[in-house]
Amino acid sequence: MRPIQGDDPHALAIVRLGVDVPYEQAWSLQRWVHGKRAAGELTDTVLILEHAPVYTAGKRTAPHERPSDGTPVVDVDRGGRLTWHGPGQLVAYPIVAITDVVAYACALEETMIQVCADFGVTARRVRGRGGVWAAGDPVLGLPDRQLGAVGLRVSRGVTMHGFALNCANDPRWFNRITPCGIPGVGVSSLSAETGRRIVVEEVMPIAEKRLAEALGRELFDLHEEDLLRR
Repeated sequence: MRPIQGDDPHALAIVRLGVDVPYEQAWSLQRWVHGKRAAGELTDTVLILEHAPVYTAGKRTAPHERPSDGTPVVDVDRGGRLTWHGPGQLVAYPIVAITDVVAYACALEETMIQVCADFGVTARRVRGRGGVWAAGDPVLGLPDRQLGAVGLRVSRGVTMHGFALNCANDPRWFNRITPCGIPGVGVSSLSAETGRRIVVEEVMPIAEKRLAEALGRELFDLHEEDLLRR
């Protein structure tokens, strides 16, 4: 794809950081990219990865929502509450200039809804909850199940953090917490909903395409080392 420099409103750089990425490492890189993007020195950029296992607490996390067994939690500067990231979960951090945070959050949710549909899974929004959900069945006693979550920070008109979509992660990581502070619901994944293993590597190119569509951008690949030279 064509090289793009500076602030191109039609471009979205995809930087794939790999697997088992420590949370603090990705967070530090986000802050660096955010500063460059806010200064107009980079185009819109998305970091995409799988984290090493970590619990993170957004600004609205209540004390009783934290793990009671002393499990470490990283306090972060995004909105939202407590969640988990780790292997088998696709995480995307778009660092983009926006003017409407509500419309942007809806675009991230729509990205996940379309990705789920691409794998034959029906996902939807639920009023009063963030993220995307597989519908439960009250007759069968089956709760709604969260497939993906959104958590954001906007500073100087540029976003940080983003969305996480469960692909093939171990659901037991969520047993220690109330994910996103929402009681009485479940957590699921593309693999659990379809009955076949769907790994992040399989989902990633489709998620990149759907994100670019939702944001109205043109994708191009950018290696991390090339990003850091800009």
